[in-house]
Amino acid sequence: MSKSEQKLADVTGKFTQVVRDGRKLKDTNWSNGRIVLSNKRIVIVGNDRKETIPLAKISSIRGRYDVNQAIATVSNYISINYGPNVYLISMDEVNEFELQIQKAILDGEILLIKHPAVKGGVVQDSSWQKARVNINTGVANFAVENGRFVQIEVDDVGTVETDERTVRSKDRPVLEAEHTEEDSSVQTYLSGSKQNVAILKSVLDRGAKKNASSIDLSSKEEEVLMAIYSGVSPFEVPEFLDIDTDEVESIYERLIELDVLEEVRVRREVALKPRGRNIASEAMNQK
Repeated sequence: MSKSEQKLADVTGKFTQVVRDGRKLKDTNWSNGRIVLSNKRIVIVGNDRKETIPLAKISSIRGRYDVNQAIATVSNYISINYGPNVYLISMDEVNEFELQIQKAILDGEILLIKHPAVKGGVVQDSSWQKARVNINTGVANFAVENGRFVQIEVDDVGTVETDERTVRSKDRPVLEAEHTEEDSSVQTYLSGSKQNVAILKSVLDRGAKKNASSIDLSSKEEEVLMAIYSGVSPFEVPEFLDIDTDEVESIYERLIELDVLEEVRVRREVALKPRGRNIASEAMNQK
C-alpha cells in the first residue's frame, strides 16, 4: 500500500462474482473472506483467490441481484458493478460499508448543481454552479461556489431520476432529486462524471425506494393530497374540496397510518411526506 493510500475498512464477510466479462454466472455461490477498503480500491481475499476492484472503475453500486436460490438466502448485500463484472458483497454492517465506498468515491469531488431547479412545480431561473460534495450518514451535502450550502436528507427524497442534458454547452448525465426545503417541494439537479452521478444516485436511491408511492388510494384521498401539494392549508381542505370536515379528518388519519402524511400539530395540521409528494405529483400528472 502506497503512502497516498489509506485503509478505510477491514472486515470479514461473504462475497461472490455473478457476472464475469459480461456473462451472467448461474452456478455461483457465497464464499467467506476478508474485505478491505482503501481510498483507492476494494480487495477481496478468500481461501483460494484474491480480487482487486479499483474504485475508479466502479460504475455503480446497487441492491439485489438475484441469480439463484443460494444467492437469495442472503438478504443484506450490495452489488458492485465495474467494467463487465459484478461482485456481490455481504457482511453484518453492509449499509455502513456501502456508505464508506460512496464517501471514498464522492467526498471532495466537484460537481455541478442547479438548486432549486424546480420549486413547487414551477421551473426556477437557477444557474449551474460548481459544488464540492460530502456524504455522511443519511445526508448528501453540497458546498456551492456562490457560498450557499445545500443539504439533501436521504429519507426526505421522493424521487430520483437520471437524464442526459446539455449543461454548459456539453451533453452530460444529470441526476434530478425531489426533496423538500423550507416545507416546499423542490428538485435539485446535479451533474458530473458518469461514475459520480451513478454513485450519488445510489446514495439518494435508498430514500426514494423507501418512499415509493405504490399505494392504492381513493379518488378523494388523492384529491386531498393534490390540494395540500398545491399549497392549500390542511385546515382549508374541507371547504376547498367541498368535503365534510369529519370525512377529511378520517382521510388524514388513514394517510398518516400509511406514512403519506405526518401530523404537525394535534389540531390536525399535516404536511406531506416524500411518499405523499410522489402520489400527489403522479395524480396531478394524470389529470
